Amino acid sequence: MFEVLFSRPTAIERHREGPHSIARECFLTKCVNQGYSRSMLQKFAWVLLSLAHRIDLTNGTLSKSQIDQIIDEMKISPGSRQLFTHVAVEWIRDLGCLEAVHADDGSFSHYIAAFARHLTEERGLSQVTILTRCERLNWLFADLKKRHASLQTVSIIDIDAFLDAKGKNGWSRWSLASLASDIRTFFRYAEGQNWCPLNLAAAIESPHLYAQEKLPKAPNREDVEHLLAKTRGDSPGDIRDYAILLLLAYYGFRRGEVARLHLEDFDWVGEKIMISRPKQRRIQLYPLLPAVGEAILRYLQEVRPHCSLRNLFLALKAPLRPLSATSISPIVRNRLRALGIDLPSQGAHCLRHACANQLLAAGFSLKQIGDHLGHQAANSTMIYTKIDLAGLRQVADLDMRRLL
Repeated sequence: MFEVLFSRPTAIERHREGPHSIARECFLTKCVNQGYSRSMLQKFAWVLLSLAHRIDLTNGTLSKSQIDQIIDEMKISPGSRQLFTHVAVEWIRDLGCLEAVHADDGSFSHYIAAFARHLTEERGLSQVTILTRCERLNWLFADLKKRHASLQTVSIIDIDAFLDAKGKNGWSRWSLASLASDIRTFFRYAEGQNWCPLNLAAAIESPHLYAQEKLPKAPNREDVEHLLAKTRGDSPGDIRDYAILLLLAYYGFRRGEVARLHLEDFDWVGEKIMISRPKQRRIQLYPLLPAVGEAILRYLQEVRPHCSLRNLFLALKAPLRPLSATSISPIVRNRLRALGIDLPSQGAHCLRHACANQLLAAGFSLKQIGDHLGHQAANSTMIYTKIDLAGLRQVADLDMRRLL
């Protein structure tokens, strides 16, 4: 590996003769497989050699604080410190010598881990939903552990104070209701595990929301077509993002469903797309539209690197990794803002609403729309009846005397 990265014999010899050369070379080989450029690999090699002279790997594990102390002693410039810290931690972790961080009882982390397993194995929720709920619980527990060492001493006063603080910090009624619902779900599970006092979940109140009071905001058909046209470029980012936007706009997929797509989910001979529905615990088949198939094929042929990862969409910059669900919404948001399309919510979900609007305008029934979008309950689709303006106008124009 050193011979590949460096051309000067003195440089090769310096890296070859330095401490832990085999371990350093193995780590650099792994970085090659993650898609790092040659110039970045050279920087990694330089950092590893500098660290190898100061890190003793014979004494078992190293903690993150010990690594920070070693880098402090090296008097690294502020601009290089982040690189040194990243390389050191990843190298030590790769060697299996990074000391695990054990959370204390006051962190409540074991409660969150058990709750996450429950949501995955028993509820069948998507990873995006589970991560969101666990993140919100972390906010709550960060506040609770200032006063409590166990859930047994937590009261409704503590939870109400937490929700009230969020409201004063600018959270909307809808956001507070969603937060309260997630907390209520956790404490309902916690009561069943005897972690907390009984009836705590039932006491958690949230702002009252009226059925179907909030209309889904979505770009109109012209805005969606403009968005797709402007994204259809020749840069790697445009080619990848165009395929993502087509899946969101044409099929109404959720961002998590797009992120979970694997190469095996496409039947090119049968022209089908397979989407996993965790809540229903089933696979749903969709026809592969020609425009979508061509966009994905172009991405596979021109942009996606050849690697062992089976996820369809990968990050454009090293290290090679699957594109996460949380990184898909910014793709939509940034491109909508660049076009001056102003919406209250500009994430990936607005294209799902746009897809539903188009299906409704085309005359599809609510049952058909719900099946297409993968709704588990019919009520999830009912909200689109409030934005069928053409249908409402027909009702308003109806001559009621003919019915008498």
